[in-house]
Amino acid sequence: MITTPRRRQAASALLALGTLLSAGACSVANSGPEPKASGAAANTVRIVLPEEPPTLEPCDASLTATGRVTRANITEALTERDPSTGQLQPALATEWKQDSPTEWTFTLRKGVKFHDGTTFDAKAAAFTIDRAVGAKVDCNVNGYVFGGIKLTATAVDDATLKVKTAKPDPILPLRLSFVEIVPATTSATGKVREPVGTGPYKIAKWDAGRSLRLERFTGYWGKAPEFASAEYVWRGEGSIRAAMVKSDEADLAVGLAPEDGAGDSAVQFPNNETSYLRIDAAKPPLNDLRVRQAINYAIDKDGLVASVFAGLGKPAGQLVPEGVTGHSTAIQPWPFDMAQAKKLIAEAKAAGVPTDTAITIIGRNGIYPKAAEAMEVVQNSLNEAGLSVKIQMLDVNAWLEYLLRPFPKDAGPTLLQAQHGNQAGDAAFTMGQIYGSKGAQSSFGTPELDDLISAGEQASGEERQTAFAKALDYQNKDVVRDAVMAHMTGILALSKKVTYKPNAATNDEMRLAEMHPAG
Repeated sequence: MITTPRRRQAASALLALGTLLSAGACSVANSGPEPKASGAAANTVRIVLPEEPPTLEPCDASLTATGRVTRANITEALTERDPSTGQLQPALATEWKQDSPTEWTFTLRKGVKFHDGTTFDAKAAAFTIDRAVGAKVDCNVNGYVFGGIKLTATAVDDATLKVKTAKPDPILPLRLSFVEIVPATTSATGKVREPVGTGPYKIAKWDAGRSLRLERFTGYWGKAPEFASAEYVWRGEGSIRAAMVKSDEADLAVGLAPEDGAGDSAVQFPNNETSYLRIDAAKPPLNDLRVRQAINYAIDKDGLVASVFAGLGKPAGQLVPEGVTGHSTAIQPWPFDMAQAKKLIAEAKAAGVPTDTAITIIGRNGIYPKAAEAMEVVQNSLNEAGLSVKIQMLDVNAWLEYLLRPFPKDAGPTLLQAQHGNQAGDAAFTMGQIYGSKGAQSSFGTPELDDLISAGEQASGEERQTAFAKALDYQNKDVVRDAVMAHMTGILALSKKVTYKPNAATNDEMRLAEMHPAG
């Protein structure tokens, strides 16, 4: 068992990007005694996001907009996964062992304080797990990570935690890397807006609709991060975000497209996200398999990647990408075949399927660059195939109503614009929540697919890989709940005065401790 947290090793992995900006770019905050940045306070890293976090509730940190601010910055988990190696590392737990197929023991780190001065111990860990996985708070992490798994957490003593599961779960320590630890004084029945954590930063001020400021926590148990504070602002237009870095109004901007004009400040990175449409397969005409197949045939994924995504990404056929346990090598992107799409729609219509029923694409502003344009391309293709499709673009809070159960009633048949990143490296974090009949993000499932998912969740080693690949193959052939479009590539803009190396987890957790003033 490795006992050195990844954040203490991060400095050796960082890439100096100081030459990325052109000579005309402005400077940013630095750690010296005298401010050198004209537009920012010294020793503050300034980040511009596409959208304001809908919440900083730790048990919703599996949501991208929340997690990239909260995870490993404000709050921490017992374990953490190194995105560069896939290895599970200690965080608030220093080691763990499996006592039986259904029982684990975690040894917790000593000398850790929460931001409010209280001591982190096994009681706090047990409380947090019960709060996140129980039904009272309705946490996203419960559906996304645990998918109905029943477990109990018990404090043996201050530094020892026992976790028991109703069924064998060989990846429980990995699942717990998504449970952000909070004090036992946190509400057990409702969500909190501004959490208390153990991370290297605490919330200084959240001015709703304007900005969010974090400041360094002086009582942090680990190595102090170099930036004393971080300020987040949000702008919906990618070109504006890029311009803010170039004009020294921000040090880092995320969610950019090639045409946003980041220039020499642009940094590309694999962001571990897959874009797709969730098909509301329980409602006509989408409840007909031929219609769902036609939707997949009608979307020109190569053209979408080449034009709208400007070549950043590659066509995809499944939500579980290469390198993730359970990825099926047998699944390829659906071929673009408009003639076949039209034929299937015509067959369904002849059989009495109401193919003229209006279908609404529920899009999300800012989910990825040119999100609205991508949905317009899809809309045109599906209408050409013989369906009746309209678009409704929403901001993140309204869109979440469609992403998570319980879904809005009387919405009619929908196609949800979505994006999924499996940064945990195991298909369990995709299958149950997205494809299970009762999954938190699932609009449709089958008993057969549920059984295949369950078999994968309880298997280990090569059997786990085989079982999840079988479930994915069944979904792709016999269920067709999605129209998977592309594995994405991210772009961020980075000031020449900041050193930061983005990785596959950057879109979901952007660690401030891995950002340094360039010296």
